[in-house]
Formats: sequence, C-alpha cells, structure tokens
Amino acid sequence: MKLITSSCILREWVYRDRITLTKNANHPEIAQWMRDGFPSPYSLEDADNFIEMATGGENNQIYLAIDLNGEVVGGIGVRRLGDIYRKTAEIGYWITPANQGRGIVTDAVRAIVPYTFQKLDIIRIEAGVFHTNYASKRVLEKNGFVLEAVHQNAIYKNGQILDECLYVLFPGTTNTGKTPII
Repeated sequence: MKLITSSCILREWVYRDRITLTKNANHPEIAQWMRDGFPSPYSLEDADNFIEMATGGENNQIYLAIDLNGEVVGGIGVRRLGDIYRKTAEIGYWITPANQGRGIVTDAVRAIVPYTFQKLDIIRIEAGVFHTNYASKRVLEKNGFVLEAVHQNAIYKNGQILDECLYVLFPGTTNTGKTPII
C-alpha cells in the first residue's frame, strides 16, 4: 500500500529500510520532540525492533515510512487506543532535520488522515504535542486539527517540565481531500 502526495510517498516499512532508518532517525533534533520510547541514539537493533512492530499486521495501527526519492527520511503512524478510548486514534510523525520545514510532514498527515478514518473504526484522531514544538502544532493546524486542551505540566522531557497541547480531528471536519491509494 502506498499513499502518494505532492512531496513524498508514504509506504509500508520493509526490512531493507533498517540501515537508512538507523542513519536518519539518529538525530537528537528528532528525539527532543518525541516520547522517551523513541531511542536516542538510534541503533540498528532499534530499527529492527521498530520495523518488526510496524509490519506486525495488527489491525489497530498504521505505520508508514516517509519516502523521498527512494530514501526513508521519516515516519508517520497512527494507532487506535484501547479500553474506553478504543474509538480514538493517536497520530505521530518525525522527519530528518534536513527535510523539516518543506511541507513534507504536512502532506503526509493530509494523506494519512482520510485513510485512517476509512481503515480504523474510530471517531477521532488526536495528537499530544509539547507546547514548545511550534512546527508540529502548525502541521496539525494546517490539516484541520484543533486545540482541544492544554495539559499543564504534563510532560517531563530532558530535565524540563512542559505542557502538552492536545489537538484533535473528527471525520468530516477537515479539508484534507483524497489521496490516491495504490
């Protein structure tokens, strides 16, 4: 499965991505905005574990590589939450520092949102963003996500206490348009 955007291709992860993933995910500039589960430094073993999880075939998740000219430069994923939150999915993404600010992640989110609402049995997609991550907040806003809540002092990252901005999107409230699925 592929989602084609004007700036990149979103495709399934494959084992041969492990070397490029290790190289391109191994940036402190990426890890600073991610949950602590995103390794830093990022090793070949971390890449193997991620690709195994991402290709595990679970019906409650979508993990795609952001491919630019045949090279993995980032990742985007959506996973359906559990228990009483089972109708909610959480989206997350990253891209190499060299490719930030080029609209690639905005296009990736625009492509994956309609596919997610079709594939997963959900009624909302949410994203928790560090209050200092202005670029990520802008990506979500460009895709129709709205700020639902600010959880004060909710995050402890790199010795700092941060607020979490919770952005949400409901089906039919976006102007994202359709992206061809190949």
